[in-house]
Amino acid sequence: MILRTVEQVRRLSRIVGGFTLLLVGIVMIVTPGPGWLVILLGLGLLAAEFVWARRLMDRIKRESDRVRNVVWPYPKNAPDKDPAESNETT
Repeated sequence: MILRTVEQVRRLSRIVGGFTLLLVGIVMIVTPGPGWLVILLGLGLLAAEFVWARRLMDRIKRESDRVRNVVWPYPKNAPDKDPAESNETT
């Protein structure tokens, strides 16, 4: 019975902490502070308990990868250099 109570307290603290971080992050978007980082931390806590938060985190990860590939494209047709060739002097 004690273990069940401890798990319920942990779950409740994750939920309260996650929503608190989420709200503080939203406030930090309009005030100085790392708003997006705090929002992601809050969603990370909530993702341990709620499916909607996990799906939102997965979508954010996918979209951030897509944006990163647009901003910093990986050269697909670039020839691979042999490390031995780059160290040779002519």
